[in-house]
Amino acid sequence: MKLVFVASVALSLLGPIRASVGQQISRDELIFLTPEWKGERFPDGRPKVPDAILKRMKLVTQEEAWSVLKGENYKYQFTGDWQTINPDSVLVGRALTATFMPGRPDVHRVTDEKGHTKDGRVKSQNAWPIDMLVKGDVYVVDQFGMHEDGPTIGDNLGNSIYAKTGNGIVYEGAVRDIAGLKEIGGFTSYFRSYHPSHHNPEGNLNTTLVGINRPTRIGKVMVMPGDVVLGRDGGVCFIPPHLAEKVVKTSEIIRLRDMFGHLRLREQKYTPGQIDSRWSAEIEKDFSQWLNAHVNELPVPKEQIQDYLKTRTW
Repeated sequence: MKLVFVASVALSLLGPIRASVGQQISRDELIFLTPEWKGERFPDGRPKVPDAILKRMKLVTQEEAWSVLKGENYKYQFTGDWQTINPDSVLVGRALTATFMPGRPDVHRVTDEKGHTKDGRVKSQNAWPIDMLVKGDVYVVDQFGMHEDGPTIGDNLGNSIYAKTGNGIVYEGAVRDIAGLKEIGGFTSYFRSYHPSHHNPEGNLNTTLVGINRPTRIGKVMVMPGDVVLGRDGGVCFIPPHLAEKVVKTSEIIRLRDMFGHLRLREQKYTPGQIDSRWSAEIEKDFSQWLNAHVNELPVPKEQIQDYLKTRTW
């Protein structure tokens, strides 16, 4: 018991135990940096937004997500101007982040040594974060826009990523093997450029892995591990976990109101001016009655419509 006590004191003096991978943030630090999330987490502390929310997120538009986030004072969550794989599909998942910096021999050497000896990793650094991916993740990588001799992802790692996650990537840099990546059916992905070369060619160290599941930067967005990635229509939005459900619910209400408004316009029951402006009490009552009458037919879960109707006064 005395030895256990002494060991405990020593550990407390050293501070929180680090994650097993040197580049990975500790659980305590990650929880500290995501204080608004009150739900389930992965063992390493990464927020785990429920699968049901991710499924509903696939119908959310960028405009809907952006408007909710801006209203919550999250003004820098969207980034555009991407090259894409499967541009007509929607990418949704939980962010697992990796950060690379320009190669530096001393840092790269000790990182490699620790990874290969203490952590037991036999692969190269670019594969380490990929080993940690699970179903529903999106691999989000800051490769600082590296182009020639920059790609860390080609068709081999792309197939591994897809097998583990069922998703693609958001990659601030160049990818290679573009033809092979396009053959992976559901590998919906966003990247900055394409080049046939490979990172760290012999004699030219140009990338070093410095962070796994730490805050990283994609475009002008600070991305946190566990953020919900929404990629569609050429852009990517990173939604803080605690706002994911609000984004989904807001989108669903907008979707229903648009369906109702378009229907009534075709029926010529209301004028465009009435539908485009703040709805009158008469229109709001008509909308609630329409929801009740069609609750089993609408493209929003019945339970969500019923929850919404509970808040109505009509």
